[in-house]
Amino acid sequence: MSDSDFTAIILAAGKGTRMHSATPKVLHTLAGRAMLGYVLAVAQEAGAKQICLVTAPNQNSVRDYADTQMDITHCLQKKQNGTGDAVAVAMAQCNHERVVVLFGDTPMLGADVLRNLANTKADVAVMGFEPDDPAQYGRIIMKDNNPTKIIEYKDADEITRAIPLCNGGAMSVRRDVLQDLLPQLQNDNAQGEYYLPDIVGLAHTKNHTTTLIMASPQNAQGVDSRAGLAAAEALIQKGLRRKHLLAGVGMQDPTSVFLSYDTRIAPDVFLEPNIQINTGVSIGAGSVIKSFSHLEGVVIGANVQVGPFARLRPDTNIKDNARIGNFVEIKKADIGVGSKVSHLSYIGDARLGSDVNIGAGVITCNYDGETKHLTQIEDGAFVGSNSSLIAPITIGAKSYIGSGSSLSKNVAARSLALTRAPLREIKNYTKNKKAKK
Repeated sequence: MSDSDFTAIILAAGKGTRMHSATPKVLHTLAGRAMLGYVLAVAQEAGAKQICLVTAPNQNSVRDYADTQMDITHCLQKKQNGTGDAVAVAMAQCNHERVVVLFGDTPMLGADVLRNLANTKADVAVMGFEPDDPAQYGRIIMKDNNPTKIIEYKDADEITRAIPLCNGGAMSVRRDVLQDLLPQLQNDNAQGEYYLPDIVGLAHTKNHTTTLIMASPQNAQGVDSRAGLAAAEALIQKGLRRKHLLAGVGMQDPTSVFLSYDTRIAPDVFLEPNIQINTGVSIGAGSVIKSFSHLEGVVIGANVQVGPFARLRPDTNIKDNARIGNFVEIKKADIGVGSKVSHLSYIGDARLGSDVNIGAGVITCNYDGETKHLTQIEDGAFVGSNSSLIAPITIGAKSYIGSGSSLSKNVAARSLALTRAPLREIKNYTKNKKAKK
C-alpha cells in the first residue's frame, strides 16, 4: 500500500429539498450524466483506491446508480445529523491512511485539485475559493497563511461574512487525526448538526498542521437548486463546446448546440445551429448535422448528412455517405452505405443495405400491438413514396416498390411490387352531383 493511496468519502445523503424534486439531488443530470457520476469519476481519476459512498436508507436509487459506475463501499447514515456524522459513519470502513471527503453535488471538481488535496503533507487540508458572490458559503479564517477555523454562513457575524475566502467543501485529513477529532465535534450551532468543517478549528487547537488548497470558483461550485443546476449545465456545455471546437469540429452557433459528456465527434464535422446531442452519440469525419436535429444513442459514419429536423433514436447506426433528411425518425435501425431516407419517414427496427432509396412518407410498420418486428431492405432497393412496409418483411436487393403500396409479404430481388387499386374515373361527377341539389 503506497503512502499516496487514499480513500474518498463521498457524501450523498442530503435530502436536496431546495431542488423540489422526487429525484435525489445527486442523480440530477448535467450533459446527460448524473452529478454523482462526475464526482465518482474524478475521484477515480485522481487515484482513489477506495470510494465510500454515504447515503440515507431510502436512497436505493443512488446506491444502484453508483454500483453501475464502479466498485463502491456503501455506508448508511441512518439519521441525517450533519456532515461530521456522515463521515463518522464511513470511518469504520476506510482502508487507507489518507481520507479525502467530497460532496456528491460538486460535479465540476477537477482531478488536479483533488490530487493536491490527497497528496498534501499536512494533517488537514481544506479546499478554498473566492467566488464572485460568496452567498451562503462558509468562510475560512486564516492565520499565518494556514486555515485555523471554518465558520458556517448561518453562524457567522457580519465581519466574518465579509471575508472573501470561502469553504469549497472538499477536505483531506489523515485517518488517525479524523478518528481522534470526529468524536469531539459539537452540534451547538444554528442547524443543530455536527459540522465536518469544525474539524479545522479542533485540529488547530491541538497543533495539527493545516493547509489551504485553492480551487477556481468553477471547480468548487456546488448545486443545491434548479437554478444552480442550470448554471452548472451552462458551464459544462461551454467546456464541451470548446473541447470539440479545438479538436476540429465546426459549429455555426456554438451556444445553440447541446452536447453530452460522452459525445464523440471526429474532425471536420459541421454542426448547424439548434442541435441536441444526447448520450451515446458518435459522429464520423466530414458529416454535417443540420439544424433542429435530435440525436441519441446513434453511431454516424463519415460524410453523412442528417436533417434538418431529424430524430435519430437509440441503437441506430448510420453508415458512411448516407443521407437522412428532414422530418425523418429512425429507431433501432442500420442504414447502409450511401442509402437515403430523405424526408417524412419512420424507419424503426430495420436493416437497410447499401444504396437503398426510401421515398417520402415511407413507414416501417414494426409493432403489432405486442411485439416489434424486423424490416430488412437489401442493397440497391427502391421504395416509392407513401409506402407502408408491414413487418416482419424482407425487400430483396435491387427491387422496386411502387408508390402508395402497403406490403405484408416478402419481395424477391429485382422484382417490382405494388398494391395500388386500379384507377376508377367517374365522368361528369361534380356536374351530376350539383344537378341533384
